[in-house]
Amino acid sequence: MNVTDPRKRAVLDSMAGLIVSCQVQPDDPTYTDDLVVKLAQAAQWGGAAGIRANTPAQIRQIKAAVDLPLIGLYKIWSPTTDVFITPTLEAARQVWEAGAEVIALDTTSQLNDDGRPAWELLPQVKAAIPEAILFADVSDYDEARRAVELGADIVGPTLRGYTKATAHIEEPDYREFARMCRDFGSDAYLMMEGHIYTPEDAMKALYVGAHAVVVGSAITRPHLTTRRFTDLIGRYQTNWRDAERSSHPNADSNQPA
Repeated sequence: MNVTDPRKRAVLDSMAGLIVSCQVQPDDPTYTDDLVVKLAQAAQWGGAAGIRANTPAQIRQIKAAVDLPLIGLYKIWSPTTDVFITPTLEAARQVWEAGAEVIALDTTSQLNDDGRPAWELLPQVKAAIPEAILFADVSDYDEARRAVELGADIVGPTLRGYTKATAHIEEPDYREFARMCRDFGSDAYLMMEGHIYTPEDAMKALYVGAHAVVVGSAITRPHLTTRRFTDLIGRYQTNWRDAERSSHPNADSNQPA
């Protein structure tokens, strides 16, 4: 197991089960200054084992109100790259300083603003912030293997369906995830994230080997859940995932600290 530090192991072991992704963007129709805290408190009340949250400001808000381990990230969109999940070392530092126990970052083969593969950031963050637990967001088996080799503590197919190579994918690939669990489960914690919409979906992921399942929009973004319904009722004349995959203003400064 890559994770040998007893403190890290204790945090990771405590995160078994359901992790709720509580993310609110300023342009969401549900956005209010305190909504992200209410979502996190509701998740804790409902029995969640952890929280996933975006931006230093929202991480600080949640950590002040909820006593659960937190996976933090910092989405920063750029017109010149598809890498937006904690894309720089400075972004990782801000996530850590905001109080997250876990830092999530893009560990795919996509090129960042510097023209370098996103996965190159993982060992840099590991060296700069050795106390942090690192969550590698990947899109396929090969990226998962490389992330484990680079020393990721957690690996999850978060970006499957969100890279150019996987953009056509709308459902979780349990077969590929089960292969990841079999091949890498003794080296890292495998967490299922992406396209999990029902309790039954989550149970499938746990059955094939997930340590935990991260669920976001199905629980915390009702406008996207509504769009899934209306798209089907409208015979798929529109695609709700266009809204799900859209970029948002990088406006952390207009959110409460």
